Amino acid sequence: MGAMPDAPPRTATRPRFPRPPGRLAGWLPVGAGLGALVVAAALAPAAARSAAAQVYAPFVLVVGLILVGVVADGDGLFGAAGRRLAAWAPNGTTLFIGAAALTATVSAVLNLDTAVVFLTPVLVHAARSRRADPTPYVVGCLLLANAGSLLLPGSNLTNLIVLGHLHLSGGQFLHRMALPWTASVVVTTAVVGVLERRRLPSSPPSAEPPERVVLGVGLAAVVAATALVLVLRSPAVPVAVVGAAAAAVRMAGGAVGWARVRGALGIRVLVALFGLAVALGTLGRRWSGPTTLLGHLDVAGTTLVAAVSSVLFNNLPAASLLAARTPPHPFALLIGLDVGPNLFVTGSLAWVLWWRTARRSGAGPPTARAVVLGLVSAPVAMAAALVVGSLVAPT
Repeated sequence: MGAMPDAPPRTATRPRFPRPPGRLAGWLPVGAGLGALVVAAALAPAAARSAAAQVYAPFVLVVGLILVGVVADGDGLFGAAGRRLAAWAPNGTTLFIGAAALTATVSAVLNLDTAVVFLTPVLVHAARSRRADPTPYVVGCLLLANAGSLLLPGSNLTNLIVLGHLHLSGGQFLHRMALPWTASVVVTTAVVGVLERRRLPSSPPSAEPPERVVLGVGLAAVVAATALVLVLRSPAVPVAVVGAAAAAVRMAGGAVGWARVRGALGIRVLVALFGLAVALGTLGRRWSGPTTLLGHLDVAGTTLVAAVSSVLFNNLPAASLLAARTPPHPFALLIGLDVGPNLFVTGSLAWVLWWRTARRSGAGPPTARAVVLGLVSAPVAMAAALVVGSLVAPT
């Protein structure tokens, strides 16, 4: 009798959040962000207050969504979805399409940063359970998190910053962005799947004992947060209350620890980004350059400028600068701010979170491959989103 093949290495489905690289290094971004905020407030206090009023709600909402994600992950919901996907997919292509759909859905409902942090290790494990190369799944998780963040206001902080000028409910935003979101997700999935097709073949899934899944607080929090985002025009505080309450319940029961919550939130990064966003929002209110530039561009030019600005400044500060005043083509702006970050590693915070999580999941991370596939997929996805978006209403 031949020897049994070695079982694939088992990868934890729950991410281990890194400790800060050092006390000084960890506080440098915070100091820079707060310093920029203080300078902006000192030079133009009225404009700084207006900028802070525009960006504070997105930050509150994303904190609530990340807390919901922590509880849902602690209840085993993400891991269960990954295991069922690996068990049910008949081949590698189906497994990849299912992974893409899962990533796009989580990104849309619970924010793109939640998707890359909690799904990257799940998809690594799903691929290895089928003895498949995890590269397409890991890269696809990042690119589809960005591409899949067009659907709901809370899917991406940039949506909320621009949405402040539009006064739309979550349901109205969903109606307007459903087709562009679908086009972006389908195109990104197709490009990555075709270019990575040789890595997709997989073996039958390995037998594993099922892990415990709790259908309770986490699932209820996901449903409640989604409903609030869809119904309310200003869901930030209610969603934050839902997330905080769910996390408090799980922490009181010992199922979730404070270190895990703190690691998921990345409070220092959020503070630094908030300060920078307020500073650039103040600049955009005092300087008419960005508004003048956007006023001379059509929808394609607006999307291109947004995408390039995301690569140069990161999409969140870029959104604060470009949407400091009402943009002439807000939905085209969002397509560039949300999908454009796939062009390079500086495009969004999701790149940094993905890199850290993939490294700790033993999957590389395949950064160079992600850049190549992003450079190919992002322009096509943005063009497709613009075309189908024009079928609904002016972009």
